[in-house]
Amino acid sequence: MEKSGQHVAGTSSPEAIQRWNEILDSLYDAAELLNTPQSVIKVLERPQRILEASIPLRRDNGDVEVYTGWRVHHNTARGPAKGGIRFHPDVDSLETSALAAAMTYKTSISQLPFGGGKGGVNCDPTGLSLGELERLTRRYTWEMLPLLGPDRDVPAPDVNTDGRVMGWLMDTVSMARGEESAATVTGKPLSIGGSLGHVGATASGVVTCVRAAFLLNDLTFEGARVAIQGFGKVGGPLAYLLHSAGMRVVSIADVTGAIHNPGGINVPALGEFVKESGGVVGFTGADAITNEEFWTTKCEVMIPAALALAIDSTIAEKLDARIVVEAANGPTSEAADKVFAEREIPVVPDILANAGGVTASYFEWVQNRQGYPWTSQEVATRLHDNMHNAFESVHDKTVELGVSMRRAAMAVGLERVSEAIIDRGFRF
Repeated sequence: MEKSGQHVAGTSSPEAIQRWNEILDSLYDAAELLNTPQSVIKVLERPQRILEASIPLRRDNGDVEVYTGWRVHHNTARGPAKGGIRFHPDVDSLETSALAAAMTYKTSISQLPFGGGKGGVNCDPTGLSLGELERLTRRYTWEMLPLLGPDRDVPAPDVNTDGRVMGWLMDTVSMARGEESAATVTGKPLSIGGSLGHVGATASGVVTCVRAAFLLNDLTFEGARVAIQGFGKVGGPLAYLLHSAGMRVVSIADVTGAIHNPGGINVPALGEFVKESGGVVGFTGADAITNEEFWTTKCEVMIPAALALAIDSTIAEKLDARIVVEAANGPTSEAADKVFAEREIPVVPDILANAGGVTASYFEWVQNRQGYPWTSQEVATRLHDNMHNAFESVHDKTVELGVSMRRAAMAVGLERVSEAIIDRGFRF
């Protein structure tokens, strides 16, 4: 198979290059499994469009700094681009492209009428005042306006962005176009068109996948031990949901360190502690452990819910878990994934497991376009059903092709995207 999309040079970080190349490797692997036309592969091995812009910001002290921002559309054959906006010092064009490509396949697996997009600004938002953050957001939005709109590109929150940032983004688009633009962005506050059930939707989707994986592998859910890396926007709600459902959350790690309690951590009490302290370390209801000890925690399921490439081959060799469920984006390296395959440890991949967030975003987009809000129960039921159906479609492809869930998930995503590209008339 001809491979022309490999990126091996440039100013991107080694991690960004690795992520992009792993996305391409997954594409090529799935294409071989499905005998995908070479011409479709050529379309998908590079982004459809990239908008890069300088983002000037006047600081509170009067100084002007200029940041760089991006919005990437990887492919929009199945619908408007969909993907988050992150403010982080590691954001660059290639990382954003890799994340956008992952969204192409994630929305496809979940049967959402979207393509893949992603955006961000290379900055450290922790050093910005609230006013500076708002000015940065509005200027970024202004520069990205040619791409944004309910039928073009629908952003959402991501790393270091939230509902407040999405509100500023929506307001900027509305002012620029002189019309209400609620459906232009999702993850907004309820007061301006947000959806009930959007907060915590990623975690809810992960819970559905954990239950399905346990059933598939003949494991008992209630009382089972779980270790979670991350206690933020995803890991925090996830720990609470799993604890409430009867699992024993025995280990949690975050940026401050890791804690362990073999009898189960009192997650609600930990949540209150973290609100005051800013991290899990120091919580009296569990013992402090090293990061190495965290990854060797004996448990039924390990859930990485932090940033990318958290699990390398060394960690994969030592992991003492029956199942891995990826709540974060790209937490497992390609080498680690091979180790899991050799050890016969099932992995529920990120493009399936953490699709609850984008699914809830789709629901918000639909409600905005209908002008009719759904109840929280409607959102919860539809989210569960959609995640369950996505899991089943990937499992069916796993059985059909005799491959891992990761390879099967990519095959499902590619198959549907390829069909859309061809059905639009791009025949070869």
